[in-house]
Amino acid sequence: MHADGHGFLIGALVFLATAVIAVPVARRLGLSPIVGYLLAGVAIGPSGLGAFNDPERIITVAEIGVVLLLFIIGLELQFSRLLALRRAIFGLGTAQLLFSGAAIAVLSHYAARDFDWRGALVAGMALALSATSIALQLLEEKSGLAQPYGQRAFGVLLFQDMAVVPLLALLPFLGQGAHEEHSFLDSAEHVAIIIGAMLFIVGAGRYLLPLVFRILAHSGAREVMTAAALLVVLGAGALMAAAGMSMALGAFLAGVMLSESNFRHELEANIEAFRGLLIALFFMGVGMSMNLDVVLANAPLLIVGTLMVTLVKAVSVWAVFRFSDSTRADAVRSASVLTPAGEFSFVLFPLALSLGLIDSRQSDMLVACAAMTMLLGPPVALLGEQLARRLDRRAAVPDEDFSDAHGSVLVVGFGRFGQIVSQCLLARGLEVTIIDNDVEMIQNAGRFGFRIFYGDGTRLDVLRAAGAERARVVAVCVDRRETTDRIVEIIRQNMPDVRLHARAYDRTHAVALRGRGVDFEIRETFESALAFGEAALRANGIDAATAQATVADVRQRDLERLRRQLAEGEDRGPLPLEPEPLVVPERPARPLNPEAEDVLKHETEFSS
Repeated sequence: MHADGHGFLIGALVFLATAVIAVPVARRLGLSPIVGYLLAGVAIGPSGLGAFNDPERIITVAEIGVVLLLFIIGLELQFSRLLALRRAIFGLGTAQLLFSGAAIAVLSHYAARDFDWRGALVAGMALALSATSIALQLLEEKSGLAQPYGQRAFGVLLFQDMAVVPLLALLPFLGQGAHEEHSFLDSAEHVAIIIGAMLFIVGAGRYLLPLVFRILAHSGAREVMTAAALLVVLGAGALMAAAGMSMALGAFLAGVMLSESNFRHELEANIEAFRGLLIALFFMGVGMSMNLDVVLANAPLLIVGTLMVTLVKAVSVWAVFRFSDSTRADAVRSASVLTPAGEFSFVLFPLALSLGLIDSRQSDMLVACAAMTMLLGPPVALLGEQLARRLDRRAAVPDEDFSDAHGSVLVVGFGRFGQIVSQCLLARGLEVTIIDNDVEMIQNAGRFGFRIFYGDGTRLDVLRAAGAERARVVAVCVDRRETTDRIVEIIRQNMPDVRLHARAYDRTHAVALRGRGVDFEIRETFESALAFGEAALRANGIDAATAQATVADVRQRDLERLRRQLAEGEDRGPLPLEPEPLVVPERPARPLNPEAEDVLKHETEFSS
């Protein structure tokens, strides 16, 4: 037993050390961490250094990571989010998967020849999926998620994540005919058991689990919540496995049922660490199981196959996006980021192998092909972006068409601050245009009757097309200081005559905005704090008129000080703005404990 424990410890150390080395190297080379894990698995597996000679045992344990991943995906699939992206998810997503999958299946069946129709269908479905981690990374690097094509591509990725569940359920049915005949009664009984298990998970997730988590939350023990989260995931997975389906399906259903729960974020946080580590182990296990001899012996065929799959997938995605009213440039961008094969292809191939749908050689070839499409992902995305920019210049039109927007007020950002500002404008019947790049905020704005456009307010072409030059006021209501500064700078450099109002983060930011030529600014908490102070005065017995006059006096003193600080900043550069009383205190400060006295006198470590 001691020897087995020692061997397990050595194996864990090798795995962790390899993972620590593989990911930074992959990042340095511009590759996805998944590619790094696959190559690391090849290096330490039977085809490499031979540190692990039984990758199947590792994959069996690591498949729990896939189960946890499906649970987290289920947690993120809130109904409101699905509704906001329903066209991209269920329209573009369905068309992309069917079109790409059919094209790759036909290519596999007729070009490879040794694939029967079931093996070709497995290859088509698995390779038609796109790598979510790689695609999101590429979109974030180009700020694509804030643009319409990025939202549509995200919707496609979301649909693919959901489609994995029915695909996992479909493979066992495809494999049944290869092994034994089942009577109609047997099949009906099997389906009834599956439906019963699914209904149990749905019912428990809807009515029982929220109550259980509420009781556990009152205990105050975080480790109990973590244990409960793992129990739910593995329990739902084990139930579906007992019914003859995949564990991932059960975990996914449990996640969907808990997606509207108040404990959703805590569940996700508790499971995230386990998921990341086990997913890394899974991909390294896939790399270990790859037969390097088969891959090297068929290298020319693999290279040609990878290029063909990438081309077929790019053309399919481009066609689907083009026929959905996307511009040519956006269709190219979407196609270029969705070409790498998805992470779940490495789940489908081993399952298909175990069901006899493909043989070991085909599995090795398909796994290698999927990994090579991931290697091609970043350079294909770079080429796609260059081509898209050329198409943009030829089109000579802005990405978003806001030509009908001519509101008297253009509000950039419709968060909690922008919504309150808009209430005032709505009350006087002013014509308002809203720009935001958050789907949920766009939905909220839809209830106000404003002109609403999806776009990035930090882009000059979007601001111009939205009517910034024609608006009587441009109100910058975003919640990030850096974003506000960027919008202000763009407007002042290109539209100097526009009246500009901006939300300031604090006093220092307010002075900086005045220095940039903003016509009006207000600190986001200033007026609410004055209202709070007025209520505190009233609570102390001061009459309403005196309380209002006092607040008005404080507001005027603050404005005068702000003007003086702005003038001092212009003369001597930016000054550190520390809080100071606007009225001379009647008595000096009096510390009530030794620590406070030390801080005020700057004598001890508390002073820092």
